[in-house]
Amino acid sequence: MYSFISGSVVEKNPTYVVLDNQGIGYFINITLNTFTAIGEQERVKLFVHLAIREDAHTLYGFYSESERELFLQLITVSGVGCNTARLILSSMTVKEAVDAIANNNIRMIQAVKGIGAKTAQRIVVDLHDKVGKLEAGDEISPVGHNTLKDEALSALMVLGFSKASIEKTLDKLLKQMENPSVEDLIKESLRLL
Repeated sequence: MYSFISGSVVEKNPTYVVLDNQGIGYFINITLNTFTAIGEQERVKLFVHLAIREDAHTLYGFYSESERELFLQLITVSGVGCNTARLILSSMTVKEAVDAIANNNIRMIQAVKGIGAKTAQRIVVDLHDKVGKLEAGDEISPVGHNTLKDEALSALMVLGFSKASIEKTLDKLLKQMENPSVEDLIKESLRLL
């Protein structure tokens, strides 16, 4: 139904963005890679997918067409819904995901929180021949933020983790990591939670 939405960034969070397009505010769920790519831009164009369920119409946005294409392929796999696909694309770049699938690297896919061995195998089997057509696009460079812990906490809570376990993990990571970005914190937290 929608191919892309462009507009002014009204609100930005590691898990969603609100775009103002002609006076309409679109709440769009995003991946960490898209969050990083948006950076400090005031206007942005996101490629979108509208997921329609009985109880909700949800927009998912992606900075690149290749990320959206991989998302669409992931949700065709049995047992992989929109939120799981978004979690996969938040835990690794499009290039890393494509390489893992193309090279039958089930361990790398299974390293994503919530992905079991059977689901990882299904992803590889179902998408192995399809991902070769994807172009990974440009790598995205990280952007620094002042409220690292708060943004990471908010993003991880939206993904369904408990506040107490997130805070414990983030505190541990902030002591270990030198000048991490929000994306780095969230990716490492996803591996530990």
